[in-house]
Amino acid sequence: MYILICSDNSYYVGVTNNIERRITSHRLGANVNSYTYKRRPVKLVYSEYYYYINDAIAREKQIKGWRRSKKEALINQNYEELYRLSNLNNRLSPSVNSG
Repeated sequence: MYILICSDNSYYVGVTNNIERRITSHRLGANVNSYTYKRRPVKLVYSEYYYYINDAIAREKQIKGWRRSKKEALINQNYEELYRLSNLNNRLSPSVNSG
């Protein structure tokens, strides 16, 4: 699982089994339909390794659902802020059992 920062300052979260090849592909614009194609250059700012692809995909989906501030806390390894933002999001989320 990896996070890129794009030229428009947006983040791209993806999964690969070969990070060097995938980053090169993003940088070269190998796929014209890719989110990053028109947002080059891109820079790798964070990555995590997973033995099982399903774990990496689950983490990718989790992070894609995060706000920018939470992604930045992860990228900057600011775990106190990440914890604070996680707790804040939990308090702001409506209860699915209310009613």
